[in-house]
Amino acid sequence: MAGVSQDNEAAEKGPEGSSTEAVPGDTTISRVKLLDTIVDTFLQKLVAGKSYERFASCYKHLHQLNPEATRWIYDKFVAQLQTSIREEISEIKEEGNLEAVLNSLDKIIEEGKDRGETAWRPSGIPEKDLCSVMAPYFLKQQDTLCRQVQKQEAKNQELAEAVLAGRRQVEELQQQVQAVQQTWQASVWIS
Repeated sequence: MAGVSQDNEAAEKGPEGSSTEAVPGDTTISRVKLLDTIVDTFLQKLVAGKSYERFASCYKHLHQLNPEATRWIYDKFVAQLQTSIREEISEIKEEGNLEAVLNSLDKIIEEGKDRGETAWRPSGIPEKDLCSVMAPYFLKQQDTLCRQVQKQEAKNQELAEAVLAGRRQVEELQQQVQAVQQTWQASVWIS
């Protein structure tokens, strides 16, 4: 039964005997360590506070026949449960590359602290937030479109003037052709 008490002590201490001490307010704790601490705290609370009594009440007959065996089964169950939970959390960390993501989040937050201005935050009113973000964009687009319209109108004006000049030339050429035709007809009639 010495193994039972050792398993209980290991379950109460957490992984590798770590404890969940409070961190001073000015010290920044990484999110990876925070996640590990949360998991350890969860596992400690899982087995704390009359959990053995609840387990024993579920298996009353066995507990009445052999309380030491019930305790041993409970200790093994808790140890296996904690191991399984830690393994699942580790798999989730590895599959989602969680440590790298959380470390990059820590880095982004640290970089943000160095900046003097505060970042944009939503006001809680979606319409206002959307307008505050989209209005400058639309105003810029409107300004760009107005400049393009002005350029196009200037180009159209130049083309219209060129067309009018071309029409005038055509009219002058038509008048010259008519004058030449009239002189030619007049010379043909005279002869």
